[in-house]
Amino acid sequence: MQTPWYKEPWAYLVFGLPLISVFVGTTVFFVAQNNADTVVVDDYYKKGKSINQDIRKYKLAQKLGIRFDMQVTNNEIILIPTGIEKTFPVLNVNFYHVTMAERDFSVKLTPDGKGWMRQSFDQNVQGKWRVLVTPFDSEWKMQTTVALPQSQFTEFELQF
Repeated sequence: MQTPWYKEPWAYLVFGLPLISVFVGTTVFFVAQNNADTVVVDDYYKKGKSINQDIRKYKLAQKLGIRFDMQVTNNEIILIPTGIEKTFPVLNVNFYHVTMAERDFSVKLTPDGKGWMRQSFDQNVQGKWRVLVTPFDSEWKMQTTVALPQSQFTEFELQF
C-alpha cells in the first residue's frame, strides 16, 4: 500500500530544507542591504594616497611643539595649550565614535580669558572616541583615541 506524499517524512525534508534556505537567504540579503557597513570606503585608492599627506600634518604639529591637556566632561571640552605655541584663534575638534558613524560630531573651540580653549555641546560622549584637532586653516593635525568622559585633565597624546 502506498501512502500519500504528504504523510512521508522525507517529503518535508526534501521540500522543507530548500524553502527554509531560500527564506533565510532572502532575510540575510535584506538585512545586509538595510544595514550597510559604514566603515568601508568606496574609493580606497585615493584614501590610501591621501594618508601620506595627513601624516605630514601630524609631523608638522609635532615639529611645531603643539601640545594640549584635554578634559571632556558630559557637556564640555577644554583644551589647555601646553606646548611651544600657546595661542590659537579657533580650533576645530572632531569627535569620531569608533563604531557608530552616526554619533560623530564636531565643535569649534575659542579661547577664554585664561587662554584655555573650551566649548559646550549637547551630544552624549560615553564610550571610546577618536578626537581630531586642527587649526582653522588646517595646517596641522593632532589625533588621539580616548575613553570619554574624563573627570580630570590628561595629556593629548598624538597618535597617527
